[in-house]
Amino acid sequence: MQRKVNVVEDTNDMIYIGADFPDEYAHSEYSTSLKGANAKAKANAAQGVLELIEIATGKEYRKNTKMKHSKDAKFGWYRYTSRFALPVYKESGEVERYNVFNVIMVVRHAQDGKLYLYDLVNIKKETSNLFQS
Repeated sequence: MQRKVNVVEDTNDMIYIGADFPDEYAHSEYSTSLKGANAKAKANAAQGVLELIEIATGKEYRKNTKMKHSKDAKFGWYRYTSRFALPVYKESGEVERYNVFNVIMVVRHAQDGKLYLYDLVNIKKETSNLFQS
């Protein structure tokens, strides 16, 4: 099962979400290694996947090197850079500021010629860019 997701504005690439995305997103080696704020950030980023795709930039190709992906990523991988912000709340419930995170979107180029979102990795908080509310 697949669902048309969105177009990367920077490259006009159509990115799909395949049936394997939710499991990879939640259970990848990268996901299971996350702790603390980055684990929470990845969990929250799932709500904005469509927007992450839309604003992605910096398309970079990587050849497939693992035999286990010879079919699902037959034509290799692409990495895009994206970002998202999460609110930080005061005790009163008001938004105090936003923490901004950079992320790499891993996209597989499948045997059917389509691009499928595979995972979000390398989540890093921007320390120089905390938006005040």
